[in-house]
Amino acid sequence: MADGTERTDDVTGGGARLVLARVPSRPEGVVLLLHGGGGQGVRTVAPTQPSVLRMWLVAGAAVRAARGRLVVSRLLNSRRGWGGDQNPVKDAHWALDRLVQRFGDVPVCLVGHSLGGRAALLAADRPEVRSVVAMAAWLQPGDGAGLRGRRVLYLHGTHDRIAPIERAEASARSVARTSDVTFVRLEGAGHALVREARTVDRIAADLAVSSLLGTAARQPLVARALSGEAWIDA
Repeated sequence: MADGTERTDDVTGGGARLVLARVPSRPEGVVLLLHGGGGQGVRTVAPTQPSVLRMWLVAGAAVRAARGRLVVSRLLNSRRGWGGDQNPVKDAHWALDRLVQRFGDVPVCLVGHSLGGRAALLAADRPEVRSVVAMAAWLQPGDGAGLRGRRVLYLHGTHDRIAPIERAEASARSVARTSDVTFVRLEGAGHALVREARTVDRIAADLAVSSLLGTAARQPLVARALSGEAWIDA
């Protein structure tokens, strides 16, 4: 996977970076990947941090699934944690602004893990965002409640000790009032979803591709989600 990197500080000087994993000559959509972080800190993000590398794996799955039709991009946040003037939602909005400027009016799927899953849900009210994949999302009550008309897929381990599955389920019920939502309970999976990475990453990539291009799902679980199944045990 040949990565081209564009680094531009946002308007607050936060230092977020956008990594373009694949840029087709005529992109039909964009997949934006949002990594996790840690707590309330202001530590800077390094490309080799485990939470960042976790989304590098998802990027590979998305590149393969898109078959040259979608831009696949990864955001490196300005800070590892959540708090202060600069946070992952601001960084996500900055990245979306940059992508719209470069690629125009194309649909976007946000795929986020942990804090990135929360950022994806909170930034998904923008008109260009068509779908969201929230992987082991670390959530607060009410997160995502204002979404309307999006396709949202939650992937969450039953043994997640960092991001309680109960909060994610509550968020899914709230979002489902106005959007198409499927919640997948991954039996025995923990927070990082590393042991299940091959399967989970393919599911996330397939949902992104199917929702952006209107193509048939390749993964059976995604086909079940697109058919309207709301709660799936996997």
